[in-house]
Amino acid sequence: MFDLPFTLASLKTAYEGGISPTKVVDEVYRRIAAVRDPGIFIHLCDRQELLDKARALGAYDAQKPLWGIPFVIKDNIDAAGKPTTAACPAYAYEAGEDAFVVRKLREAGALLIGKTNLDQFATGLVGVRSPFQPPRNAVDPAIVPGGSSAGSAVAVGHGIVSFALGTDTAGSGRVPAALNNIVGLKPTLGSLSASGVVPACRTRDTISIFALTVEDAYTVFQAA
Repeated sequence: MFDLPFTLASLKTAYEGGISPTKVVDEVYRRIAAVRDPGIFIHLCDRQELLDKARALGAYDAQKPLWGIPFVIKDNIDAAGKPTTAACPAYAYEAGEDAFVVRKLREAGALLIGKTNLDQFATGLVGVRSPFQPPRNAVDPAIVPGGSSAGSAVAVGHGIVSFALGTDTAGSGRVPAALNNIVGLKPTLGSLSASGVVPACRTRDTISIFALTVEDAYTVFQAA
C-alpha cells in the first residue's frame, strides 16, 4: 500500500483490506525521516502518542469519512495541549482546546501529526519569513515553497500526509499549493469557522485546505 499516494481513496481501500492505522502512522514518520527537511514542522507530535491515538480508533468505521487519515495544521491554528507559535517564539502559548475545524476533523476520524512552519503571523507569500528554518519546496528545492502556509503545502507535496490545513487571507493557501503542485482550496469566506486561528486580518481570514486531489479537498471541507 505504501507505494501508493496517501489519497483518501487509497487509504480507505487499505483499511477495508485490514491494514492497521498504526502501520500508517509508522509510514508517516518513515516518510518524514526520508524527506529530511527539518523546516516543515514547528511541532511534531510524539510518535507513541500518535500510535496510541491510532489504536484508540478501534475497528474500521466507514461512517467516519476521515477515519485513520493523517493530517497536519499550520501553526497559527490551535490544537489542544499543543503550542501555537504563529512562527513567533515570543508569542507562543499552549492551546486549551482545538480550533473548531480541527475538532470537527478529529471527530471525523483524522489523526493530527503535527503543526507546520509558516511566514511569521501569516504575513508573506514566500514561505521563508520565519525565525525557524524554512521548509524546502517539495517540487524544486531551489525555489521558495510559497507562503504563508509553507510547511502545510510541503508536507502534502511530499506525500507525508493526506491533507493539511493552512490559512488564506490574500493567497497564503493558494500560492504554496501552486508552487508545490497540489490542490489548494480556499473556502468561501465564512463557510468554515475561524475560531482558534491567530488572525492576520480577522475579517478576511479563512482556514484553507491542501490535498492531493480535488475530491479529497472537498471531502475534508465537508467534514470541517
